[in-house]
This record gives sequence, C-alpha cells and structure tokens, in this order.
Amino acid sequence: MMIQMFFCWRLAYCEKEQHPLPGLCHKELIPLILCTACLHPEPKERDQLLHILFNLIKRPDDEQRQMILTGCVAFARHVGPTRVEAELLPQCWEQINHKYPERRLLVAESCGALAPYLPKEIRSSLVLSMLQQMLAEDKADMVREAVVKSLGIIMGYIDDSDKYSQGFELMLLSLGDPSERVVGAVHQVFIPAFAAWTTELGTLQTALIPSLLARIEKLLMQGDHGLDEHKLHVFLTALQSLIPPLFAVVLQNAPFTSRAKLNGDIPTIEVTRFPRPASPLQDVATIIGSREMLSALLLLYDYQLEHEGTTGWDSLLWVVNQLLPQLIEIVGRINVTSSTCVHEFSRFFWRLCRTFGKIFTNTKVKPQFQEILRLSEENVDTSGGNDILCKATVPIYATGVLTCYNQDEDRKLLVGFLEDVMTTLSLSHAPLDSLKASFVELGANPVYHELLLTVLWYGVVHTSALVRCTAARMFELLVKGVNETLVAQRVVPALITLSSDPEISVRISTIPAFGTIMETVTQKELLERVKMQLASFLEDPQYQDQHSLHMEIIRTFGRVGPNAEPRFRDEFVLPHLHKLALANNSQTVENKRIDIATQLFEAYSALSCCFISEEVMVNHFLPGLRCLRADMEQLSPEHEGILSSMIKECEIKVENKGMADAQGSMSIASSLVGEDAKTKFLSKMGQLTTSGAMLANVFQRKK
Repeated sequence: MMIQMFFCWRLAYCEKEQHPLPGLCHKELIPLILCTACLHPEPKERDQLLHILFNLIKRPDDEQRQMILTGCVAFARHVGPTRVEAELLPQCWEQINHKYPERRLLVAESCGALAPYLPKEIRSSLVLSMLQQMLAEDKADMVREAVVKSLGIIMGYIDDSDKYSQGFELMLLSLGDPSERVVGAVHQVFIPAFAAWTTELGTLQTALIPSLLARIEKLLMQGDHGLDEHKLHVFLTALQSLIPPLFAVVLQNAPFTSRAKLNGDIPTIEVTRFPRPASPLQDVATIIGSREMLSALLLLYDYQLEHEGTTGWDSLLWVVNQLLPQLIEIVGRINVTSSTCVHEFSRFFWRLCRTFGKIFTNTKVKPQFQEILRLSEENVDTSGGNDILCKATVPIYATGVLTCYNQDEDRKLLVGFLEDVMTTLSLSHAPLDSLKASFVELGANPVYHELLLTVLWYGVVHTSALVRCTAARMFELLVKGVNETLVAQRVVPALITLSSDPEISVRISTIPAFGTIMETVTQKELLERVKMQLASFLEDPQYQDQHSLHMEIIRTFGRVGPNAEPRFRDEFVLPHLHKLALANNSQTVENKRIDIATQLFEAYSALSCCFISEEVMVNHFLPGLRCLRADMEQLSPEHEGILSSMIKECEIKVENKGMADAQGSMSIASSLVGEDAKTKFLSKMGQLTTSGAMLANVFQRKK
C-alpha cells in the first residue's frame, strides 16, 4: 500500500507541475510499477497501478514509449492472456481519443505489441476494431502509421478466415491515406503480412489478387474522362506489392519443391536477380525462409521451365492462363494518351517479369503479347484497322517487358519491335500515339537515347515516305530529353537529311523538330544551322506556294516562340510572321486564306505575352497584326475587333515609351489600359484561342 501511495503522489506531482516525474528515473519506475501490478492481489489496486503506468509521462518520446511497451510485454508474458485482456486493454481503450498524439501513438503501438499475448477472439474483434477506428478517425499521421504497422502484426495472428473481408477493406482504406508515411507502412508491413495470411488461407490467387484486378477493371470502365488516376495508382501499387508473395507461392507449390536440398554447392543469388523490395518483408528470400532455400528453388525453377514444362503446376498455370491474359486485356483498354496509366502498368509488368525471371518472360509473357500485337507485313491494314497497335499495349510491352533485361539480344528485340510498330502504323495511316507514348516513357531514361536514335535512323532511310515522315515527327519528342552532344551529332544530321527529302511531306514533317531545337538548345553553331534550314523553307522560291509548309511553320513559331531565345524571336520569328501575314492578304483561294489567318491568330496570341523591343514592335509586330486585321475585316468582323484592340494597345504603349521603364521591352499582355479593357480583351482572347478550328468555323459561316 505504501508503494502504491508513493506512485499516486508522484503522478499527482507530475500532473500539477507538468513535468516528468522527479526523483526516480523512468527506467527505475516502470519495472517497479509493473512488478507491483503483476504481484498485487487486489484487482482494483492493479488497475490503479497500470493507470499510473500509462499516464506516467505526459507526452512520451520514442525511447520512453519503447520502455513502457517493453514493460507491458513483460507483464503480458507473466500474467497471461486473461489478465492482459482484463487489465491492460482497458488502459489502451481509455486513451484512444487522448488529446496528445504521443499518448494515442502509445495505444496504437500497444495493440501490436500485445497481440501475441491476447486471446485470439479479442485480437480479431476488440483490438481490430480499435485499430480500425483510429485508422479512420485519428488526424495524426504518425498515429495512423503506427496503426497500420500494428494491423500488420495483428494479421499475423488472426486465424479467423471470416475476417478476410475486413482485412481487405482495411488494406484499401490505409492505401488511400493522404499521408505518404502511412502508405509506405502499408507496403512495408501490412500488405506482406496480409499476403502471408491469405497464402495460408489459400486465397491469394483466388480472392486477393482477383479483387484488386476487378477494381482496376471497374475504374477503367468509367471512361477516360472519369478515370481516377490516384485510385488506379493505389490498386496497382498494391498489386505490385503482391508479386513477391505470388512468386513464393509458385515456388512453394512447384513439382520440384520436395527435391530442393540445402546441402552441396548452391550458387549465390545475383544481386540484380530480383527488383529491390520495398521492405525486408517483401524480399522473396524472407518469404521463402532463407536465401539458401530460395537459391536451391530457383535452380530447379529455371530447369523446370526450360526442360520439363508446367504440367501439374497449378499455381504457375494460374499466372500463365488467368493472370497474364487478364492483365493484357486490361492494358488493351487503357487510353494510350494517359501517360500516368502507361507508366504505372509499365512498372508493374517490369517488376512481374524481373521477379518471375528471364525464362518465364521469354516463354510465357512475350508470346502472349506478340500473339495479340501481330506485327508482320501481312497484318498492315491501310484502313487503320489494327486497333491494338494504337492502344497502351504497345508502350507497356515495350517499356514494361522488353526493357526487363539488357543483353544485346534484348536490346535488338526492343529496337526491332519499335521499328515494326513505326512501320506498321505509318503504312496503315494510323495514329502515332502508341509509338509516341513508347518514346516518351523510354526517353525519360538516358540509357535508351542511343537506342531510340537507332530506331529513328531506320525510319530516316526507309523506302516509304510515310515512314520517313513518322521518323521526322518523332525526333521532336526526343530533342528535349537528349543531351546537346547527341542533338548535334545524331539528331540534326538526320533532320537535315530529311529536310532535303524528295517528298515535300517529309520535309514539312521536320519543321516541328527544328522548332523544338530552337526552343531548347543553347549551342550557337547548332542554332545557326537550324535557323538556316528554317530560312530555306521560308525564303526558297520552290516553297512559295507550299500552303502546308507555311501552316506548319506558323504553328511551330506560335508553339516555340514564347520560349525561344529573344534574339531569335525578334530577328527571325516575328519578321517572318509579318511576311506571311502580308502574303496572306493577297491569297485568292479563300480556304487557304482562312487556314493561314487562323494559324496566325493563334501564333500572335501566344507571342503577345512576350517582351518585344520597340523597334521590332514598330517594324514587324504591329505591321503583322495590321495585315492579319485586313484579313479579318473580310472574313470575320468580330475577330477584327479583337485585333483592333490589340493593335490599339500596342500603339499606345509605343507612344508612351518615354514614360515607361527604360528597359526597351514590354509585355503586350500586361500593357492593357484599365481593368475593364484588360478583362474584356482577355475574355475575348480566351474565346478565340481555345481552338483554331473554332475560328475556322466562324469563317465558314461568313461565306
């Protein structure tokens, strides 16, 4: 009784002074409290002592919480499950909504630490409910992170199969948490533990993975505009975390498992054999039991695949005959323009193929993709009917499967595949989005730049002008990511070759790439070469009547002009736009005049936000706008009014130059006089620049 009175006095002093207990240190107090609580014959007194323990420190830090948890575990081992349930759990329950997150954190950690020492019915009911409540309601990231880790521990002890659904929903709930640290804990602890439990239940392949796939399919069925990319990321990363346990199931249920022996010379597993796991619990060796056992199984696994086949190997046959076809079918439904989806699925297939190994990838994965893609000359459909080549299947196969291994034969296969896709799409007059997506995904890694340039050179020297046009347009995607040395040595020479192609369509196709070089490269000699080529397109008499070429140049100037070097913009872009606008005034073919006027309006709208010197403003920008206004007067008075507003504001700015800042340059967009005029101008500009086609439609109505 005297000891208990001492504890109560200490606790009262602590709460009054808002200071840790004086005198005895926590390392001395905690064992003393717990020993007394263990041995005291009166339940009421024990309850008070445990209350003191949980309230011993106002806001316990990491070390102090570990001391308390260690003490609680020692108490639980000594007194048994019944007293843990009756005496310790109520203390946790009391503090589940405590105002200090450190105290709630202690509760969350206690639930996991005490799990092995609780009655099994309590683990899967009360404790699981407590953790579920905290996961859903607690506002502190660190508390929810601890909850997720404790849930992982609880999953390791639950043997009630009816709790599977609750566990699955908890996994999804925690994966959707806004905190990265919480989601990280899910992948590090919860999913490996939940996967181990479902493996014991035999539901990893029959329930868990199919449930995630069903949710992914449902998301994709909502359509491109309604696709929740965050949810897709959540489901796919969860599926990705299940690859190691799935592979472990395949090994542990193989025909050769009983023959695996640890004696004798077992080669060590190469460091690069498996992708780096998110945590030790996702390491295949950890799941199997040891690296030695995994190594022994891998030897038998590769031999079985190469020489004896998959007969009777149900776990692997499920992967080959059910999982892979379903995944490939899902991939075929993805809009290829969704770069996020392409990237996520590419990562998933890469990890799947790397985990299951090269023989599996070559004999089971690649043939299924190749059968669907059907890349051969006899399958070229000039009507563009080979739809699968226009889907995300192409970039996901290229970047998720063909990049898994990096031997010469692997790189040759990737190069050949991309060449075949480029050829087939070009000859079929099909959209190039799938090829572009492949280049964007691969181009993000400098390792593949040389390989992509090899593919494009194949297109540069191809006998078909259609393929050469495609190659020219694909260079635009590479320019921004490739270093300037490669641009100078490989890209510009290829574009110069194409710019003198016998077919005018090929020459026109080089213009966007030349424009992007002017926008991104800094080497003066390189810029001069490109500038000379663009000047040739604009000034050579043979291109005087090339309407498509002029359209492409104006479109490119509007796109790259705002980001290009100011000198290039002032000395090259704006003077040539002026010339094109002047020439369009005398265009007699109305459709062509409409096209050029539409494109010029888009270009001038983009360039109006740039700083332009007074000289260029007076000599080129204003005269170009006036030429364009002359077209608008005949084609669309409404748009002529907008241009008149632009011209007026430019003229006012030039007249007031002496009173403006002495920098010698200005921004048209910021020079509007008065808020009303600015609002009116921007409102009209927004209506007119959203779509060139919209402006063209207005012209059509004026006919």
